[in-house]
Amino acid sequence: MSPIEVALLTCTLMLCGAAAGARLRHVLPGHHLNEHAKDIVRLGTGLIATMSALVLGLLINSASNSYEAQRNEVRQIATNMILIDELLERYGPQAQPLRKLLRGSIEPLIVQLWGETGRPPSKDLSLDPNGLASRAFIAMHELSPQTTLERSIQSQVIQTAIATQKSRLMLFERAHTGIPVALLATLIAWLVMIFVSFSLFSPLNPTSIVALLIIALSASGAIFLILEMGQPFEGFMQISSRALSTALRPLTP
Repeated sequence: MSPIEVALLTCTLMLCGAAAGARLRHVLPGHHLNEHAKDIVRLGTGLIATMSALVLGLLINSASNSYEAQRNEVRQIATNMILIDELLERYGPQAQPLRKLLRGSIEPLIVQLWGETGRPPSKDLSLDPNGLASRAFIAMHELSPQTTLERSIQSQVIQTAIATQKSRLMLFERAHTGIPVALLATLIAWLVMIFVSFSLFSPLNPTSIVALLIIALSASGAIFLILEMGQPFEGFMQISSRALSTALRPLTP
């Protein structure tokens, strides 16, 4: 399910919980709703609300940190590619074919992470040795430096390429991690129980119904943000691919 579908389902379940609480208030015998029962339910609901708030806060913080880390990884890859290209430019005309391979490897990387138009990104991490990125990496080792400067440039290019590959692998792995289903289901169950308690002892009127709707939308909105930031290469909050697509300027003939 998409984040928006999960958020809408969560909102619906919470409102159904409030309706169930209102129904229970009319069905249960009066002695089940006395002051002692009210105190126990309120104290228990306070505990559940505290746990839910802590979990929501931790999940939002974790999702935000992961989102920022992946956005920085994209920028780092783009920066490394620019550095490699500048080093190869200093190497000389012999590196011109390698610079063309480097430019050709960007589009497959973008498709792998962001997916093609209208299609989600693939979860298959391709390490095809015939791919442009792999061919470029091999070509870096096949350069034949003749001077100390050229040998130094080749060494720096290879080191930067290895760092870029590590960033790519880390980026791909992070892009396909998400919140455990059990944790999400438990959090939603806690929120539903809280909404049941809201209407168990208090009659509903238009003002309280509107308040419950706003609270439900706010809580489900928090879950939407957590799930949305957990998939940074698709959806409404996806990381822009512009840093990579515009990293290298076209080669002049």
